[in-house]
Amino acid sequence: MTTILPFRFGRRHAVATLALTALAAGVAAYADDFSHDRDFHFWPGNLVVSRSVYDNNASNVQVGEVLPPHCPASSGACGAASGAPYDGTYPYVWNNDTYDGSFGITSRIYLDQITPNGWLINTLEVPNSSRPTAREGEMVTSFSSKSELGLHLSLDGKYLSFMGYVAPINALDVSNSNTPLAVDSTNPDGGSFYRAVAIVDRKGRFQFTETNAYSGNNGRAAIFNNVDGANVFYTSGNAGNGSNPQPDGVILGAGAQFITPASLPESLQSPVAPTPLASFSVTALGDKADKIGKDDNFRGITEFNNVLYFTKGSGGNGVNTVYFVDTTGTACQNGVGVPAAGAALPTSPLSYNASTLQTSGLPTNMCILAGFPTTPAKTAKTLSYPFALWFADANTLYVADEGDGYVGGADLYTHAAAQTTAGLQKWVFNATTKSWTLAYTLQAGLNLGQPYTVRNYPAGTNPATNLPWSPATDGLRQITGRVDEDGKVTIWAVTSTISGNGDTGADPDRLVAVRDVLSNTTAAGAANEQFVTLRSAKFGEVLRGVSFTPGTDAHEHEHGRH
Repeated sequence: MTTILPFRFGRRHAVATLALTALAAGVAAYADDFSHDRDFHFWPGNLVVSRSVYDNNASNVQVGEVLPPHCPASSGACGAASGAPYDGTYPYVWNNDTYDGSFGITSRIYLDQITPNGWLINTLEVPNSSRPTAREGEMVTSFSSKSELGLHLSLDGKYLSFMGYVAPINALDVSNSNTPLAVDSTNPDGGSFYRAVAIVDRKGRFQFTETNAYSGNNGRAAIFNNVDGANVFYTSGNAGNGSNPQPDGVILGAGAQFITPASLPESLQSPVAPTPLASFSVTALGDKADKIGKDDNFRGITEFNNVLYFTKGSGGNGVNTVYFVDTTGTACQNGVGVPAAGAALPTSPLSYNASTLQTSGLPTNMCILAGFPTTPAKTAKTLSYPFALWFADANTLYVADEGDGYVGGADLYTHAAAQTTAGLQKWVFNATTKSWTLAYTLQAGLNLGQPYTVRNYPAGTNPATNLPWSPATDGLRQITGRVDEDGKVTIWAVTSTISGNGDTGADPDRLVAVRDVLSNTTAAGAANEQFVTLRSAKFGEVLRGVSFTPGTDAHEHEHGRH
């Protein structure tokens, strides 16, 4: 039975109802609920959720198959001769990650259009190898790669953008493959695939731009700057899956990228070497240099008042924190600061000295946002795990923290439940100190560490990990929001998970929402606020990004323009 509670959404204070039990009649999205026809439309004011569905074909992996495929002997990291322990059957297939650290399988991407209170309107399938006649091109995601498919509106609000791979469905280990012009011979994943940026308009028409960036890893999100004569993608991601030192192409293709949209069909594109947008080194903080290129392991990206912001929330190098790109060169001292008044968005790639790339890396043109953590991951006693971020206004920033992903033992649930910073963090700006302060973290209703059931999912213990199969929420990844006329903000978010799955990125997760009083700055003032669940991924599904639809009023979308 579906439990219904009142929940306020929208600029007219209308009371909507939320289905708190996922997959209620009329709400569930299915793999075959898609549209290829010319009559598809996104309608302004709705939401889009990116979703992927695994093919669940046992033959995707052969037991005993040596992985990664095409593993070069020079890498010294090819799988054991005994081969893959599991076939392609979901969810057991993800236990192969314990054998092959680069393991992943590509899958279809779906864009679900839903109302702000979670009701499914229609679904658009992104062109892929199952549609070989598609003129636009094709794109897939890596099913278990949890950081992919962030959704963002273009700066004029007319297009939705995201990133993926130019590869067929059910291809193995694409997410750690090289790109064709940035090959690392020490990468154990010997495949080679372009990454790509996709845009889609309100009529469901796609355009793809291939890139050699993010070799050895993945592109995660993209923002299309198409205002005031600009024509460029700003993207976030990570690169590198080999040893140190990394090739020039890997260093150049990491982190924040500046990509010019292609005007040709995918089949006619010839991507050039990567062009970096921005970079940060812990040496700007006075710390000892890390592995070159690995400080730029970025996840979230957003734009506010002509400034680009990025987050880093994983990896052993760099600082897990919030950054911004300083186009003025005057905003920071010792690697920390706030954007300068009147800053402009980047209009060209980052300049660098090719002769010193291997010794010094890219020049630093980014800063840690004042008030956020500045201690490198290697020495920090406590870490944050920021993912997506959204500005409600110039003095209010919401940051999704995905949690620490702990799956180290039988206490995985209690560990997740005990986290204090996982969830939705609210940061407020102090104009006197010119610094941001964490006001509170919203967690109520997320049920951190409480296992939930998924229909047809295995019960009991995963034999590969000796931990329970059931997923539990660990924090939040992607978010978007809207300022409402009643002085509150509505935030929609996609959850992160922990479980005994061989790869927790493949856990069925959830779309949740919460309302927060914009002016409130105390935990006591937010004591009655709690998340509600709008949608739940089904067996063989994962949810990834969330955004407003193309064509939504730019004053309402996630770039926070007011």
